[in-house]
Amino acid sequence: MTEITAAAAAPLPDVARLTLSDLKDALALGWRDFRKAPSFGIFFSAVYVLIGFGFLIFHAGTVMWTFAFSLAFPLFAPFAAVGLYEVSRRLDRGGAMDWYKVLGVVMAEKDRQIPWMGAIIVIYVLFWSFLAHMIFALFMGLSVMTNVSSSYDVFLTTNGLSMIAVELCVGGILAFILFSLTVTALPHLLDKEVDFVTAMLLSTQVVRQNLLVMLVWAGLIAGLSLIAMVPLFLGLFIALPVLGHATWHLYRRALH
Repeated sequence: MTEITAAAAAPLPDVARLTLSDLKDALALGWRDFRKAPSFGIFFSAVYVLIGFGFLIFHAGTVMWTFAFSLAFPLFAPFAAVGLYEVSRRLDRGGAMDWYKVLGVVMAEKDRQIPWMGAIIVIYVLFWSFLAHMIFALFMGLSVMTNVSSSYDVFLTTNGLSMIAVELCVGGILAFILFSLTVTALPHLLDKEVDFVTAMLLSTQVVRQNLLVMLVWAGLIAGLSLIAMVPLFLGLFIALPVLGHATWHLYRRALH
């Protein structure tokens, strides 16, 4: 189907020691890849941008829309990420930048391990959502009867501020756990014939052995993505492809 196919099953790679200069180099290479193939980056980042617009257009404050978009993101985002990784892989190996071939690789992933990763992320997001609602209920008590979409004063109470602090702490921990499980797992699943459990375990090992560097990388991803969302999500058309390509290059340095 394509010129570049996944490698046969191979011994597990070694986990390298990363430095902050590796992050700088990965970002530089990510920017290089985006400049070489901007149309691919814009196309695959559109998945994230459209989901963001969906929240705005359909007022996803309702349970139905929140649930729908919460499921849509982890189901489609991994495939969009694979597209960015495949572009970087082809640029590294001198493969043809052909839409049919790149999209063929992305579509072929539906029969490999990526759908399992998507399922794990969906379950994780649902648990995260349930936990967030539980924290809200525990702290706000009867004040949940207030229309919080129009009465923000309830969040300035002692309980409201405590609830926000706990939500941020718990959310930050859960976000970093998810980051640890997936940061190298997704590109690894594209690049090698490996099962998703092994890929996630290796990803957590990379994070554990390079904790400071990976904390900085997680912060960069969160910070740049947040800044890019400000102008109606349009900045994501640049930030996400660069970060996606950079993740591929960081994976190549982390596991060898």
